[in-house]
Amino acid sequence: MAQQSNDKKNGNILLVEDEFNIAKLFSFNLAKAGFHCEVATNGREGLELAEKNHPDLIISDVMMPEVDGYEFRKLLLQNPELKKIPFVFLTAKGEEEDILQGFDLEIEDYIIKTSSPKVVIAKVSAILKSLEKERVKVVDEVQKAADTMGAKVVPDEYPKFDGFAIKHWHMPFKNVPGGDFIDYFLMDENHLAIIMGDVMGKRWGAWYFAIAYAGYVRSAARFVLESSKDYMPSHILHKVNESVYKDERISEVFITLSIIIIDNQNKTARYSGAGDLPMIYKSKTVERIISKGVLLGFSKSGEYEDHEIKLNSGDELFLLTDGVTEARNKEGQLYQEERLVDFLGTLNPNEDSIEQLKKEILSYAGGELEDDVSVIAIKTL
Repeated sequence: MAQQSNDKKNGNILLVEDEFNIAKLFSFNLAKAGFHCEVATNGREGLELAEKNHPDLIISDVMMPEVDGYEFRKLLLQNPELKKIPFVFLTAKGEEEDILQGFDLEIEDYIIKTSSPKVVIAKVSAILKSLEKERVKVVDEVQKAADTMGAKVVPDEYPKFDGFAIKHWHMPFKNVPGGDFIDYFLMDENHLAIIMGDVMGKRWGAWYFAIAYAGYVRSAARFVLESSKDYMPSHILHKVNESVYKDERISEVFITLSIIIIDNQNKTARYSGAGDLPMIYKSKTVERIISKGVLLGFSKSGEYEDHEIKLNSGDELFLLTDGVTEARNKEGQLYQEERLVDFLGTLNPNEDSIEQLKKEILSYAGGELEDDVSVIAIKTL
């Protein structure tokens, strides 16, 4: 593996080529044209780098040791995220049979090894520009769809509830409405329901559906809350799950949901979750409270259960989506839950917890996040 440039202005390229001189020539010219280029010597190494870095484009030789280009491409196609990365074969052959076999594997194009550097750069640039135009078009459609639907999956204001300070941080990926959603529902003067969910598996082409599904589940949860005075989050989750399970349009979508009901009279919090990240409880120590409920719609009985916590002044609860723990640094390392728990243990109680966490995550990721990020912080006064 060789890293040729840190310039990302034109995109990140993964070059998979076993011949040293060819790899050096192509990577040099790509870097000279402003691309960040990494090199792997076979399909096995290429798969590892693709999983780690998610490049904008993969250029791969066909004939290679260990794992050849065709097998490498088949392995990428088995991964729902990696199969979306545009793929180009680099080959010394120009026979029709080889070209057709490549296009059967859903590739973008072929590049002949004997092509001049100008031709190679022109092809790579054309592919990435075409994809960028498609992305911009999809983003525009999603924005228009969100405006048309009047979509509001995250409240503009924080709820006011006696005895508690509640704040959230929501940052949609690329500033486009996505699959994370947050809601607050005042059940009565003593009980507030706090809801967080995430529609998973979304990228550019699926964002329209992500925001639609997020609105669907948020509405389903509100309907249950409005028609019931049940203060058990597990019962609410069960009813929402029944609704999702019966609906074939949404039952196969990956959806997590967390519900906390806080009681300002008894100073308690009841929590239940469906396929979500653990709720984090910060008191004298920091504790992860793990729900065992399955993702919404995956089974008729979600097996949801409640966790009740007696709260003291200064205690805090945190809900979050996986955009936080899956934030990556420049080396490609995930932030992860363990690091989050350690950081929350160092929070300054005299400063805003959300602002401290926001600064930490954005600093770790260099300001570039790969997914929607949502956090809710609930502090007992």
